[in-house]
Amino acid sequence: MIRFTDPVEILTAPISEGAYTRSREWSQAVVVWAGFGHVQPDRTVEARSPARETAQELLRVYLPFGVPLSSLDRIRYRGQLFEIDGEPMHWPHGGLRHTRVHVWRAMH
Repeated sequence: MIRFTDPVEILTAPISEGAYTRSREWSQAVVVWAGFGHVQPDRTVEARSPARETAQELLRVYLPFGVPLSSLDRIRYRGQLFEIDGEPMHWPHGGLRHTRVHVWRAMH
């Protein structure tokens, strides 16, 4: 059974228009939702090359159904910002209605 006991924030940022690109201005991010979710570890991935070492942390986040969320947003959990990987998956059936997202961050 999913228990929503982990404090989570969902952030969005305005779009910055450049001469040739559009990007999110994460230095001006705002919290659009704050509440409790259920966060589980998914895996870590390491990529090593002579140029650099990179590690990524991946989590599964379960949120209450109806939380305003898109794949362009970010999630803050334990003070760390995580990017959403793919579209949020909504489960509107039964007593365990929820939204599930996979999130990731580069650790180094």
